[in-house]
Amino acid sequence: MPLALLALAVGAFGIGTTEFVIMGLLPEVADDLHVSIPTAGHLVSAYALGVVIGAPLLAALTSRMSRRTVLIGLMALFVAGNALSAFAPGYDSLMAARFLSGLPHGAFFGMGAVVATTMVAPERKARSVSLMFLGLTVANVVGVPAATLMGQHLGWRATFLGVSAIGLVAIASLVLLIPHDHAHAPVVGLRRELAALKSLPVWLALGTTVAGFGALFSAYSYITPMLTDAAGFADGSVTLLLALFGVGATVGNLVGGRLADHSLRGTLFGGLTSLAVVLALFPLLMSTQWTAALAVVLLGVAAFVTGSPLQLMVMEKASAGPSLASSANQAAFNLANAGGAWIGGLALAAGFGATSPALAGAVLAVLGLGVAATAATVDRRRSVPGRERVVATHVPHEAEALRH
Repeated sequence: MPLALLALAVGAFGIGTTEFVIMGLLPEVADDLHVSIPTAGHLVSAYALGVVIGAPLLAALTSRMSRRTVLIGLMALFVAGNALSAFAPGYDSLMAARFLSGLPHGAFFGMGAVVATTMVAPERKARSVSLMFLGLTVANVVGVPAATLMGQHLGWRATFLGVSAIGLVAIASLVLLIPHDHAHAPVVGLRRELAALKSLPVWLALGTTVAGFGALFSAYSYITPMLTDAAGFADGSVTLLLALFGVGATVGNLVGGRLADHSLRGTLFGGLTSLAVVLALFPLLMSTQWTAALAVVLLGVAAFVTGSPLQLMVMEKASAGPSLASSANQAAFNLANAGGAWIGGLALAAGFGATSPALAGAVLAVLGLGVAATAATVDRRRSVPGRERVVATHVPHEAEALRH
């Protein structure tokens, strides 16, 4: 695997840290800015809104630019957003800064996935994407706890300055390690990108992402009350248990990338099935503390096994113009975050019990399987060749050029 993937992973680590760290710092932010914790919680929504809007918008605006230049520019915007967050004088300005920080998120992962797959042989494309996503999962194990601890002891503003520093390291890594591709990467153009996005298989792939990861967030958004109310853990134990989720996500991400290089659709079906089973077993697993801890790990593994296959599936279906569709898939991940949390909340509010969001998630995972099966049927009817891994048909010489 090329060393350039490390640069993408560093950027993913910074993005993953800033996305999730705010959740652990809401009390400090609310107290400092003299707002309620629910009001401070809107900062999470502002970031997610930035991701959903920025992913397709920035991908479209940069469709004729060098991918290397775009990645560096997106990370510079990320640094600016986090620096502005650190120096925000009030709640409204912090809200705007968080929105700005979210804008490059989806476009960076979308463009990064395209770049990662062009730097390796066809049989290693899924692994290359999983190594970039490794930065995101490791952020949940190391970055978020460390940044939260920093914010609690040095103030929440220090956390965002620290994240800005990670962004600067990522920029330096991108400059040094990502090859100059302006002479090799074809200029696709916005029209071709939009045409690729009109494909029914692309939208079915995006729908699978929304349903599949909606299943995860339906349960994960309410994992704390499950662990405390159902499993009987003390509040102080939750942070360690969430780190276990990050470990499971890291393992699932790496395993999913390797398996998807052998069978893309098979890995996707297997991951979604495993996710549905794990979520359906949550009421039983949450009955004792050791099985509850196991459930948290299994949830991370099952959910993130599908991460690389879902990203590659979208890119495969939009092979004539993959950047916009790849970025749109990141917007789909965040829609899954919001939608899954909303559906899980409905189950909880209806009085079905502390573990009911997991059961709602199991239903969403089955829905994702249904969408994936529909996509497979559409492929067969359109006589799409049964290739199980992504092939860079649109850039036949690009990978070889970048490897040298």
